[in-house]
Amino acid sequence: MYDFDHFISRKGKGSMKWERMYDIVKDLPEDVLPLSVADMEFKCAPEIIDGLKETLTDLPVLGYSIPTSSYYSAVTKWMSEKHAWEIDKEWIIPETGVIPALFTSVHAYTNTDDSVLIMTPVYYPFYNAVKRTNRKLVTSSLTYNGTRYEIDFEDFERKAQDPSTKLFILCSPHNPVGRVWEKQELEKVARICLDNNVIIVSDEIHFDLVMPGYQHHVLNTLSEEIAMNTIVCTAPSKTFNLAGMHTCNIVIQNQDLRKKYQNKLLSQGHMGLNILGIQACELAYTKAEHWYDALLKQLNQNKEYIESFMKENIPEIKVLNLEGTYLQWWDCRELGMSKEELETFMQQEAMLFLDEGYIFGNEGEGFERINLACPRHVLESGMTRLKEAYQKYLNKG
Repeated sequence: MYDFDHFISRKGKGSMKWERMYDIVKDLPEDVLPLSVADMEFKCAPEIIDGLKETLTDLPVLGYSIPTSSYYSAVTKWMSEKHAWEIDKEWIIPETGVIPALFTSVHAYTNTDDSVLIMTPVYYPFYNAVKRTNRKLVTSSLTYNGTRYEIDFEDFERKAQDPSTKLFILCSPHNPVGRVWEKQELEKVARICLDNNVIIVSDEIHFDLVMPGYQHHVLNTLSEEIAMNTIVCTAPSKTFNLAGMHTCNIVIQNQDLRKKYQNKLLSQGHMGLNILGIQACELAYTKAEHWYDALLKQLNQNKEYIESFMKENIPEIKVLNLEGTYLQWWDCRELGMSKEELETFMQQEAMLFLDEGYIFGNEGEGFERINLACPRHVLESGMTRLKEAYQKYLNKG
C-alpha cells in the first residue's frame, strides 16, 4: 500500500542535512543522500499529504490558529490507544518543538546557579539547553559493556543528591544508543529524582518507534507520584516525518509545574503553532495509523539488513542492537581511527554522511549514528561503498 522505496532528492530544496552534506563534498553521485539528522527520507503518509491539500482547498486563509477540540481529541486518543496513557486536554501545552521545550523547561524550573543533569552520550541539544541558558551541566555517563548501555545508578544518584541539581533531562527511548528503558530502570531513576527534589523533563519524541520485542513506558504512566514530578515531551514529528511542521505536545499533569511553563512561554513571546502543523498532527493521529504500522516493519527490516551486512563484511564495526528510534549506533573503535580520521573516512572515502559519535559527548568518540529511515536500496548502495572503502583502507595499511 505504501511506497518506502522511492528516492527523493532534496538537493537545493533547503533540507538542513542535504545542504550540510553538499557543503562537505560538492560533487557527489546523484544517488547519495545524507543518513544523519533524524528526519526520514520516506514520503510522508499519503493520508497526511492528501489531508493537507484538502485543507488548503477548503480553507485558503492561513491566519493565526489555535488547536481545535478535534486536535486535542486526536492527541489524547493516540496516547490512550498506543501508550495506555490517559491524559486530560488541560495537561497539553502545544509547542513548536521538543528542543524549544527543553530550553523553556530549563528556564522555567531552574536558576542560573542551578545544575541540570543528563545521561551521556546523548542527543546534543541537551547540552545546548543547559549551557546556552547559563546553567551548570552535570553528566552521568551510561555504562557500555560492549554490546549494550546501562544506567550507572550509583553515579546518577550521587549527582542527583547534590543540592544544586534541580532538573534532570531524560531521553526515552535513548538517542543515540537506541535503548528502550525497562520499567524498573525508569522507576529507579524516577525514585532517585523524587527523593532528591529533582524535576524530570522526559524527552519521549521517539516513543512510537519501538522495535519488535520491546515496550516503551511513558514515564507518567508508572505512578501518580512520578507523573506529578514530570514534564513529558511528545510529538508526531519523528513518527510521521513532520519535523518541518514545528508541532509538538508537552504534557504536564502537575498544575503548578504547568503554570510555570506557561508563564515562561509568555515571557518568551511564544505565538503558538502554525495552521498546517496543527492539521498535520491531527491527520497523523487519526488517518495515518496503517502507514505507521508499515513504517515500523520497514525500519525493522533495514535494521536487520545492516546488522547482517556488517557481521558478514566488516565485523570490526559492532552494530548495537536497536531497541527503539530509527537511529542505529555503530561502535567503530576497532577500525583504529581517530575521530577525525573516522569522519574523513566515512565522508570522503565511503561517501557516507552520518552523525559523528563525538557530537553526542566524549563517550561517543569512535562511534557513528546512522539514520535507517530511508529506502533499502540507499542503504545497500551505502554499504557497498563502505565495504569498498574499507578494503582500500586495509590495502593501504
